[in-house]
Amino acid sequence: MTSLAVTHHDGIAIVMIDLVGEPVNKVTAELRADFSEVFAQLERDSAVHGVVLASGKADTWIAGADIDEFLTMKNAEEAEGLSREGQRLLERLEALRFPVVAAIHGACLGGGLETALACRYRIASDHPRTILALPEVQLGLIPGAGGTQRLPRLIGLQRALDLILTGRNVRAKAACQMGLVHELVHPAILLEVALDRARKLADGTIKPAHSPQGRGAAGVLLEDNPVGRSIVFRKARDGVLAKTHGHYPAPLAAIGAVRAGFETGSDVGYREEARAFGAMAASEVAKQLIFLFFATTALKKDPGVSAPAPAPTSVETLGVLGAGFMGAGIASVAVQQGTPVRLKDTDTPRVGRGIAAVSDVLKARLKKKQITRQQYADQLLLAGGTTTYAGFAHASLVIEAVFEDLALKQRVLREVEPLLRADAVYASNTSTIPIARIAEAAQRPNRVLGMHFFSPVHKMPLLEVIVTPATDRDATVSAVAFGKKLGKTVIVVNDAPGFYTTRTLSAYMNEAGRLLDEGAAIDAVDAALVAFGFPVGPITLLDEVGIDVGGKVGTVLFDAFGERMAPSDSLRRVVESGRTGRKGRGGFYLYDEMGRKGEVDSTVYNVLAYGAQRRDVPAEEIRQRCTLAMVNEAARCLEEGVLRTPRDGDVGAVFGIGFPPFLGGPFRYVDTVGATEVVRRLGALNERFPGRFEPAALLVGRAGSDQRFYPASGNPLP
Repeated sequence: MTSLAVTHHDGIAIVMIDLVGEPVNKVTAELRADFSEVFAQLERDSAVHGVVLASGKADTWIAGADIDEFLTMKNAEEAEGLSREGQRLLERLEALRFPVVAAIHGACLGGGLETALACRYRIASDHPRTILALPEVQLGLIPGAGGTQRLPRLIGLQRALDLILTGRNVRAKAACQMGLVHELVHPAILLEVALDRARKLADGTIKPAHSPQGRGAAGVLLEDNPVGRSIVFRKARDGVLAKTHGHYPAPLAAIGAVRAGFETGSDVGYREEARAFGAMAASEVAKQLIFLFFATTALKKDPGVSAPAPAPTSVETLGVLGAGFMGAGIASVAVQQGTPVRLKDTDTPRVGRGIAAVSDVLKARLKKKQITRQQYADQLLLAGGTTTYAGFAHASLVIEAVFEDLALKQRVLREVEPLLRADAVYASNTSTIPIARIAEAAQRPNRVLGMHFFSPVHKMPLLEVIVTPATDRDATVSAVAFGKKLGKTVIVVNDAPGFYTTRTLSAYMNEAGRLLDEGAAIDAVDAALVAFGFPVGPITLLDEVGIDVGGKVGTVLFDAFGERMAPSDSLRRVVESGRTGRKGRGGFYLYDEMGRKGEVDSTVYNVLAYGAQRRDVPAEEIRQRCTLAMVNEAARCLEEGVLRTPRDGDVGAVFGIGFPPFLGGPFRYVDTVGATEVVRRLGALNERFPGRFEPAALLVGRAGSDQRFYPASGNPLP
């Protein structure tokens, strides 16, 4: 059964792409074969003077390559061959005797955009769901079907490098402004206009532009001569290395392929693109990033409970208790999805600040042209503020986001629960306090769970849903479904102090604090972990989260786990000194009036356990101690049943607490290094620091039997 349907309209053929049995169009072996056959048929048909490529899917043109194909490739040579096959197919499309118009509505990504680039003319629907991108670097790959060669010549070198090296989405209007598409039209007339343009291209009435537009004098000066291009390539390379610290080879490989095309011609450029694509597809980094792709895709289909799962309750109204930073953040993402929110706090000024914070998030989206003024106004109207519990009786989900204090959380629950529907779900946004302890105050503990959002809510992708043995399955499913509606990647964990993310992060942060106890410099600790691949160092992160908050977390986990989780003496001293971090413009680092971080505040060394004098600690020791503390704690969480699967642990660590994506997560890291080697390293550290690095029994068992958390090849999920 073909995925291409061809109809004829007065000499113009409409080729409708509709991949059989799939929700979206993607470039599969079947689709490539169908294209090849249809191209041959149309070439032989003398009545055909033009072609329109359109999609039969609702909101997708072509969403990219079929990632499943990468699991079948055995080596770089096979991947290079796949790239060359794609290049030849699109070269054939580009060279057809008649003009081809791409009528784009919905996602046009990766191989889809490369297909569009090979068309003579591109028209896009002026619709929010129409986005264009080459996101391959996000999977550790590079465009492999001519994207590195066609895109720079179409929109200019600098703009093309920006899109290729970031993989960012471009909306239809911006795509038109940069020359990526020729026209924007309303979705209702997209096909009609595409047919008209195909006819006019065929008879020569219109001719598409062939040179990049709107680059400005500086752009032309840099890009249209070898010396200027050399500067562009050097700056691009320097920028990539500054951001990636060399951990991600794909952006550098993409620069090499683009440069080869400019310096030695398109033929060499295409060959280099295919060679580099093959090398990247076989790289360890790509394997880890592709794993994360599959893992997050699987989580989108995971209801959060074992089958058969009950149906989730739709959240028609959301109640949020606490209009502070987190409560307002939760409200801001809810209104963006069309959910009315009742935002409650103790007094009107606090409520006002909460609504203002919601407005600020929406204004930022308006400024970036991600929403219209009308959408901004409509969404803001969905956020209502109150100092009473009025309106909460209608809420099917209530999220409490008050201060991290057990007595306060229990008091709030006692106050509001009698007013709620019997089937309402009550969720606490807590990062440390066991949900069962909060639920002790509930009349219906079976309707209580945790929804741990990460800060800032509108930017962080993870949501950790925490369930107790008493939590109803339908409550879990409803919380998970609502989290997905908010655009979050959701993991479900079982109740325990610190749950999963806070507990593993605390092990990492505590070890950083102990390094300070021993005289390591603040910036040296941060630099070592950033070089390892974390987005920020642990000391900077503590300033960002709030030193006072970190102190409360440390107390809860110390009470639960004893000496192994004891906060370092230095961190305890800084908490007692009253420093709160960036929010108080006084922490481990200096901050200006706008909250921007400066140098280390040298006066903080007078507070630390070791004193003002510092000593050199090797960067490798810093990396090993902090990272292995996190990995070991993650293994304990799986061992104790806090985590359901290694997959959830890896996704939670990468998307929630910044574990380096190119390593896949703590459990993928163990598989890469080997459980035997990880246990050996932990054992060596435990001899130096007795009790702190005792290897988790789960790791010891795998080391003894040479077991892995994931299959060695094939499907990256167990």
